[in-house]
This record gives sequence, structure tokens and C-alpha cells, in this order.
Amino acid sequence: MSEPRIGVSVVTMGDRPEQVEALLASVAMQDVRPSRVVVVGNGSPLPDYGAFPGLTGLAGGVTLLELDENLGCPGGRNEALDALAGFGDVDVVIELDDDGLLVDKDVFRKVRDLYAADPGLGIVGFRIADERGETQRRHVPRLRAKDPMRGGPVTAFLGGGHALSMKMLAETGPWPAEFFFTHEETDLSWRALDAGWKILYEPGLLLQHPRTSPARHAVYYRMTARNRVWLARRNLPLLLVPAYLGTWVLLTVARTRSAAGLRAWAAGFAEGVRTECGVRRPMRWSTVWRMTRLGRPPVI
Repeated sequence: MSEPRIGVSVVTMGDRPEQVEALLASVAMQDVRPSRVVVVGNGSPLPDYGAFPGLTGLAGGVTLLELDENLGCPGGRNEALDALAGFGDVDVVIELDDDGLLVDKDVFRKVRDLYAADPGLGIVGFRIADERGETQRRHVPRLRAKDPMRGGPVTAFLGGGHALSMKMLAETGPWPAEFFFTHEETDLSWRALDAGWKILYEPGLLLQHPRTSPARHAVYYRMTARNRVWLARRNLPLLLVPAYLGTWVLLTVARTRSAAGLRAWAAGFAEGVRTECGVRRPMRWSTVWRMTRLGRPPVI
């Protein structure tokens, strides 16, 4: 791919206008200009970001999508992807959390060069660090990996900042909108790997993001459990489903200190078992082996 065209997607619920403005300012300062920027109001109205200083001269401009209801993070991102695919002038989309910030000016250039050098590259994960430059352990996409500066091929990526090949998405399909919140990145990662695409963690691509806990969301425990079950039912060979879910039951019981959280998690697990999970497309055993060689077999 020679100099792929970059698009940018930002999904917001309308409750972080100052952070979105700061993020768009960091997009505008990039030394490689994106072809298009799409901002999605997930069940909320949007300010006129189309007139944002520094973005008014983009070839494709800024597209604002105001959704009537909150479709969740994956659903909102799918709306942006549909818009970008319809324009037909974007090869790689960079998706950024609405409270993130691009500190460096060469992020888009690095992304462009990575995809230009490797046509098999499907997903590039950014390094997530807080205002002090520290990366939380859960933001390193490897098992037993303490060094956030060690990049390379991986089996997963962080949703806060990443790049996706539009060609890959045309093959794998979009985000699992029904997940609404949590584990949508894993679902897309597994489908990408099974289709033969590569996932790269590149710590030189930095997204500054406030230090947070996913448990701050009221639905965290229920949706984490429900989506974990859906993830296994959708993507794993039957022999691995009980191994994967059994591992996470043990880990959750050992790690969770909140009785209310455990009850919500158990209810979500039961919901994941009894409800529709979407289309089942179990990964090939060759993909299981590939993930094992990359350091994270799909049982944990």
C-alpha cells in the first residue's frame, strides 16, 4: 500500500466538549493531514466541530453524525466506519477516545508508513499513558509483560487509540455492535487474526489518556461477563469454550473484592449463556496455534 489515506473517527456522548476540542486540536497539528475526520454524537447533539480551526482545510472536511440513541462504543464507531467507507477515500482509519490526546505531531505519519510497508497489517495498537507518562498494566497487550515500551506482533489492542485497515474490515466485518461496552476489541482481534491479518503494538504511537478504572461504569461487571461468554460462543472452537470461560470464572472470583460486583458479574454470565450472541464463526486451530506462539492462547 503506497501512502495510504488516513481517516479519523471520534465517538463522544457529548459530555466532554473541552476534551474533544483538545483532541481535535492535536489531530489538526499532525504533520500528515487526514483525508477526513468523522465525529459521532452517540445519542447527543454536537457543537460545530466542522468549523474547528486547523481542520477546515481538509480535503474531505469534518463530518458530524448525531445519533438519536446511544449505540455504545462499538455501535457508534460502526456508524463512523460506514460513513468513511461510503466516501471511498480512506484506506486506514484511526479511532481515538474522546478524552484522549495526541502528544506528538508525527503519529499519523508513523501510522501511514507502517501500513505502506506491510500490506498484511490489519491493526496497529497505540501505547496508552496518563498525564505522568505512566502506562497501566492492563494497557499492555501481552501476558506477563511489564515493559510498555516493547512493541511487536500481538493478539490484542487497546480501544482508546488504534488504527484499522479498511481492507481488513471489509473482510472481517465491523465492530460487534451488540457488545455495547467491553471486549469488542478482543472480538475484532480474533476475527482479524483468523482472517490472516497482523496486529502490531507500536509504543512509539502515544495517546495520552486520563488514568481510569473500567469499573467506573455502572454496567461494567454485567457486560464484562455477558460479553466474555458471547466472545467465546462466537469465536472459539467448542473444546476451548469451557476452558476459556472456566479460566475467567476463577480469575474473577479471585480478583473481585465487591460482593455486589460478583453478583452483577454472575447475572451477566447467565445472560451471556441464555441470550443470542450473534453469528458463530469459530476460529481455525491454526489461529489458536498462531496466538499461542504470539504468547496468548485463547484460553485467557
